[in-house]
Amino acid sequence: MAERFDWFVVFAEMRTGSNFLETNLNALAGVTCHGEAFNPHFIGYPNRDSVLGLSRAERDADPLRLVAAVTAAPGLAGFRYFHDHDPRVLDAILNDPRCAKIVLTRNPLESYVSWKIAKATNQWKLTDVKRRKEALAEFDGDEFAGHVATLQGFQVTLLNRLQTSGQTAFYLAYEDLQDLAVMNGLAAWLGVEARLDSLDQSLKVQNPEPLAAKVANPEEMERALAAFDAFNLARTPNFEPRRGAGVPSYVAGAKTPLLYLPVRGGPEEEVTGWLAALDGVAVEDLPTGMNQKQLRQWKRSMPGHRSFTVLRHPAARAHAVFCRRILNRGAGSFGKIRDILKGQFKLPLPDDPFSATYTAERHREAFEGFLAFVKASLAGQTALRVDASWSTQAQSLTSFAEFMVPDLVLREEELDQLPALARRLGHAAPPACVAAAPDQPHALGAIHDAALEALVADTYQRDYLMFGFGPWRG
Repeated sequence: MAERFDWFVVFAEMRTGSNFLETNLNALAGVTCHGEAFNPHFIGYPNRDSVLGLSRAERDADPLRLVAAVTAAPGLAGFRYFHDHDPRVLDAILNDPRCAKIVLTRNPLESYVSWKIAKATNQWKLTDVKRRKEALAEFDGDEFAGHVATLQGFQVTLLNRLQTSGQTAFYLAYEDLQDLAVMNGLAAWLGVEARLDSLDQSLKVQNPEPLAAKVANPEEMERALAAFDAFNLARTPNFEPRRGAGVPSYVAGAKTPLLYLPVRGGPEEEVTGWLAALDGVAVEDLPTGMNQKQLRQWKRSMPGHRSFTVLRHPAARAHAVFCRRILNRGAGSFGKIRDILKGQFKLPLPDDPFSATYTAERHREAFEGFLAFVKASLAGQTALRVDASWSTQAQSLTSFAEFMVPDLVLREEELDQLPALARRLGHAAPPACVAAAPDQPHALGAIHDAALEALVADTYQRDYLMFGFGPWRG
């Protein structure tokens, strides 16, 4: 089945995502990864006593015997190898061009902090976010320096040996593991025919917070790093799935060379209504649902075209999505997701949101529960899809850029700039864009305060950071 390689090795380290990678490799028909086959403290996995019929004692007596067993195993077999595993097999791995080398790396500061937290909690895997144990890492500058030196030294060894032997490896970063296309690209590179329909959902991200929030002594960590950001200390982690450009959702003017790139959860109805009124047509007559080829043709037919998108404050957006997609039981609602949120996540959702018993206080409690779910969803800690309605707006703009970048990015409170844009395209008296109506059954203003704003900011910290949003003002 595999013409290019007879076996494979995943070069990785602790806390780099190698368990997740192995799980997805094993989901490919004909591929088997036998864990840490040469870990000096166990064989394969901590709870196993053999791999391919060989015990730990037999492996230690003759490690190349296990290498031969892996090579001869049915299908495409392999194992994970860390820098501190049995060095006697490294030459056998690196000298064999029929051995596929997969090199998995992660920001060493992130892997170090994750390792310290795992040691403190003794939780090395997470399959249920409700059982997550929390602890802060105690940063040790000397220990971290040794950690980096060891990892870099081993990586240099691998690179040099592959270069001098005329081989190459398939390189993966920790963030690549969440990309289905990359995982299937790895399968193609390995020479197997099987492909993944989806990525494994059993393992959850254990520590999705920013680095500084996971360390008990962040000031000491900052001093140890000598005030430079070589390890993305200030980066907000992003575990959202990468999305396509979403071209079919784009809405074009019927006559005016204007293209609207909607951010889900934003003022879509108001903007598309304005775009229709601009050319005196019904909303359903606006060109949309185009593929990339059709959109290119539209652009060629509309010289001087302009494109724009509209951002909404994260608090207003999350609340609008909650009211329209989760509370609402009619058209446009996410009925199955609502049932899961109510049953599995225990959101106190009413059967009738317009009942007099569903007070503003109950509404706030339910909305806070939704924000907690969204935070876990964005961190990759739930099995439910990260819907575009509650994904970050930063991710939406990143997705747009895969095909085109909008000329203009407006905020919802800046919709009065749309008529000026229309005038530049030849409209003498363009209509105004109406503001969105208050959410039902309870407006955001009825429940919003500093505490709720803090919850939203914690959930959507990436959008607050990227776009400079301040507290919602109504």
